[in-house]
Amino acid sequence: MQAITFHQVNKWFGSFQALKDIELSVSQGEIVVVCGPSGSGKSTLIRCINGLEQYNSGDIQVLNHPVGSNKIEPGKVGMVFQHFNLFPHLTVLDNLALAPMRTLKLSKSEAQQRAMTMLKRVKIANQADKFPSQLSGGQQQRVAIARSLCMQPQILLFDEPTSALDPEMISEVLNVMIELAQEGMTMICVTHEMGFANKVADRVIFMDEGQIIESATPDKIFNQPSHARTKAFLDKILNH
Repeated sequence: MQAITFHQVNKWFGSFQALKDIELSVSQGEIVVVCGPSGSGKSTLIRCINGLEQYNSGDIQVLNHPVGSNKIEPGKVGMVFQHFNLFPHLTVLDNLALAPMRTLKLSKSEAQQRAMTMLKRVKIANQADKFPSQLSGGQQQRVAIARSLCMQPQILLFDEPTSALDPEMISEVLNVMIELAQEGMTMICVTHEMGFANKVADRVIFMDEGQIIESATPDKIFNQPSHARTKAFLDKILNH
């Protein structure tokens, strides 16, 4: 079953075309890594999936319903951003409990119980009573992942989740993402972490100038890319 399908999707920002005739389908349980140079349309692509960006033409279906349809249950598409977007005035526990209480109408105790379960899942339960400013970047990003998990999503989108982190913190976030992948979560990850892509992805997509240039298994795309643009980009990334 398809979790996400794009058909002939176009997106403009004024006169700039950010997405050009995108055709893409992602199966349930599939792990897709999207890479490409800055400005290639990667973030715009995934922001269209959960309605953060409105596309101009074409069709996007999520869980067999059009994007924006009230038939898609709240929270079924979770998103983890580059910058953690935690509320600074709330504790970690309250950051996680807020959406389940407001959107899913859970009681405070139910929401906090679910929040603690997810904090344990990302191995950070001992930080529940702290404020975001008291945590490292890697810890904050794990909190952000746990916050998405509290809504019990079927799909998780990651927009460069490690690019704002110090190098030694990257692995703790990637380890959580690897565990989620192994548990069967449908994931689309915009990232330059090619080691993660090679280890976890079912498919790697290379984008440039708003188009999907190449889509293949990690083995194929890293060892035998079909397009010169893909090869040039990967040479830069892998030999950096």
